[in-house]
Amino acid sequence: MCHAERMHTRIGYGIGAVPKLMGQPDGFGSVVDDLDRLGYDSLWFPERVNSPQLDPIVAMSYVAGRAKRLKFGPAVSVVPGRNPILMAKMLASLDVVSGGRCHPAFGLGIANTAEHQAFQVDRKERAPWLNEAMPLMRRLWEEDEVDHEGPRFTVKGARVLPKPLQQPLEIWLGGQAPSELRRTGRLADGWLASFTTPKHVAEGITVIEEAAADAGRTMDPEHYGVLIPYLPGDGESDVPEALKAVVAARKPDADPRDVVATSHDRIVTLINDYLSVGASKFVLFPFAEPEDWHGEIEALAQVTLPLQT
Repeated sequence: MCHAERMHTRIGYGIGAVPKLMGQPDGFGSVVDDLDRLGYDSLWFPERVNSPQLDPIVAMSYVAGRAKRLKFGPAVSVVPGRNPILMAKMLASLDVVSGGRCHPAFGLGIANTAEHQAFQVDRKERAPWLNEAMPLMRRLWEEDEVDHEGPRFTVKGARVLPKPLQQPLEIWLGGQAPSELRRTGRLADGWLASFTTPKHVAEGITVIEEAAADAGRTMDPEHYGVLIPYLPGDGESDVPEALKAVVAARKPDADPRDVVATSHDRIVTLINDYLSVGASKFVLFPFAEPEDWHGEIEALAQVTLPLQT
């Protein structure tokens, strides 16, 4: 399929573990200012407890107060282990104070024992937890009072106020396993893929849309996104061995250069390849700390932001 001509393309940015930036006075704030000023669409924060990076809710709260127009979201927020009523309240509040700029994206978390331990949920329970929590949060955002009785949560007359400004407050999901793609089709409003290729995104969209049809739903064709890991700096770089190992674990049949952008020009090529298969929302994620954050964000803006439509 080819949606490139009719899609509204958006370019966002992602920030993970950046200890040198966080060690600079107002370093993080200056990056938020640059992204907001230059016209990036959004800023995203992965969730890792056992890593030197900001908690996504805290980081998003900072962006809500600091930026004037920049949207924000978690990439992705781990739901299993969290109280969905309180989480619905936090995200609704963020949407209100930011003027409607919050974009929730959820997932099960990475396959890592230390990360699973932090949330105190058995691996076999993670998917059922998400399957129950997501519809409950959606109801709390949209209904005046909610009664719910399930295997994990029971509430009577539950209310979340104020309601989000965005109605509906759309939920995106990460993940790439067949079960995760089918869940996206059944329950979510969009898909944020990561460590993937254009070929795999095309296959994933097919699975999602088939699952949505089976559930009597339709997916907005504008709601397919990709987090693109890239190597910052001038010129072409080789994919580091550590990243090659990650690619091999997630996509054994993929060329690492089809997953990790090795230059700014390569980012543009990948974006166009993803556009040709139906994705239109992109999060550019540096897998090293740029030596000059201001220069990096400016240079990246020059080659990618003209793609926004």
